[in-house]
Amino acid sequence: MKTYVTKPADIRAEWWIVDATNQNLGRLASRIAQILRGKHKPYFDPSQDCGDYVIVINAAKVAVHPRHLEQKVYYRHSGYPGGLREIPLRRMLQTHPERVIQKAVWGMLPKNRLGRRLLKKLKVYPGPEHPHQAQQPKPLPL
Repeated sequence: MKTYVTKPADIRAEWWIVDATNQNLGRLASRIAQILRGKHKPYFDPSQDCGDYVIVINAAKVAVHPRHLEQKVYYRHSGYPGGLREIPLRRMLQTHPERVIQKAVWGMLPKNRLGRRLLKKLKVYPGPEHPHQAQQPKPLPL
């Protein structure tokens, strides 16, 4: 029996669309990460980009536990002394709801060149409109 090796010519990327309205943030992010990696395809190779493109609409309406709105905090640092910034989830959802889903998905992808390339295939929009109608995205069953 021979081992099958996926060739770049065999990989075909599809476009999926997900409505994040009332979807649990963690469950939604894990499903999106699987699609981005390509784990749903029979020719999955962990060292190659076999995944599909994912469009997420209505990111501002994602469901999170009420306790997390105050307790979950996003941190970033400017690199200068005293430059630590803390942003609670409630304020992040009000100002940049697309970043909440991007950070949740990034936490489930590999932290290397492949992971950064996969994250570029994720398109997140806070409202119901998106500019990817020409790609004819299919609805993703969750």
